[in-house]
Amino acid sequence: MNDPGPIIEIRSVTKRFGNTVAVDDNSLEIRAGEFFALLGPSGCGKTTLLRMLAGLEIPTSGQFLIDGEDMAGIPPNRRPVNMVFQSYAVFPHMTVFDNVAYGLRVTGTPKDRIETEVMTALAQVRLEEYRERMPDQLSGGQKQRVALARALVKKPKVLLLDEPLSALDAKLREAMQIELVSLQHSVGITFVIVTHDQDEALSMADRIAVIRAGRIEQVASPRELYEYPHTRFVADFIGKMNVFDVVSRTAGDGQVTVEVPRLGEIAIPWQEPADTVDSIAIRPEKTRLFRERPAAELFSVSARVINVAYHGSESRVFVETEAGLSLQSTIQNESRDMDDFRPGDAVWIGWRPGDTLVLAN
Repeated sequence: MNDPGPIIEIRSVTKRFGNTVAVDDNSLEIRAGEFFALLGPSGCGKTTLLRMLAGLEIPTSGQFLIDGEDMAGIPPNRRPVNMVFQSYAVFPHMTVFDNVAYGLRVTGTPKDRIETEVMTALAQVRLEEYRERMPDQLSGGQKQRVALARALVKKPKVLLLDEPLSALDAKLREAMQIELVSLQHSVGITFVIVTHDQDEALSMADRIAVIRAGRIEQVASPRELYEYPHTRFVADFIGKMNVFDVVSRTAGDGQVTVEVPRLGEIAIPWQEPADTVDSIAIRPEKTRLFRERPAAELFSVSARVINVAYHGSESRVFVETEAGLSLQSTIQNESRDMDDFRPGDAVWIGWRPGDTLVLAN
């Protein structure tokens, strides 16, 4: 398949509010037809970046291009984008049909075309039968679909979504995630979503930009972010993780030997210089618990079970080493292992050295 190329180019964009730097010299390309997520904690600058794309905020410096056109000086209503807000912003005094038709009417679209375009948009979000309903007759998920239809009816090149599912309950939110992905595939346009929910980003996006304190830390596919985070922040933010500080490191012969306080020394496959290693990490599901010390090919340390948290198909076992270091391990409940481990039990926690992640900062 040919690479469609970028539809959005963000070039060295900075946004300051007084002395506060909300977005700090970020560059990014988003491909045509991609479902892209801006992910990070509250206050990291992700919504500000989205609002600048929409033209609702003006960058302090830098450049935005959409489909090759510089957006400098182009107002929001003339940009080839549309935005869906967290609060839906559905007009309470208008029917579903009129809500979706609003943008077409204000731009003077002929009446017969409005009928066709609105019903096409309602069909895309499965609300054709609700055209005469008022917003107070709709559920939260249905209101969100009205907002989506109203954004899509103008046929934007890019749809911007600002925490669009945060007001929904957990079960409906999960269902809407699947709907959004299906909708994006069917309409074929670029979706850019802002979210602080890592599971939401991992389950929906083709690629994700993880943002911290106004800077993009890493851009990658969900699998790459999870399996190969570049920095300590990304590793800690994406999924559960045991992260350890490194106090010394020696590299050579295709590996780095690091010393971790209260854990000891571990040799990890590594081809880069030793000074690139800041910390190491291991996913809980990559660890195993043993009654006796495991085979020498595993790195292992003795510990005591502190707590066992049941999560349906899996359980999370929290342990503490003799030196007082806390770790967690994930076990699958169908293996019935959870019956074997209870608070106070003496165990060994171990993992393959090759499963250890080496982090830059």
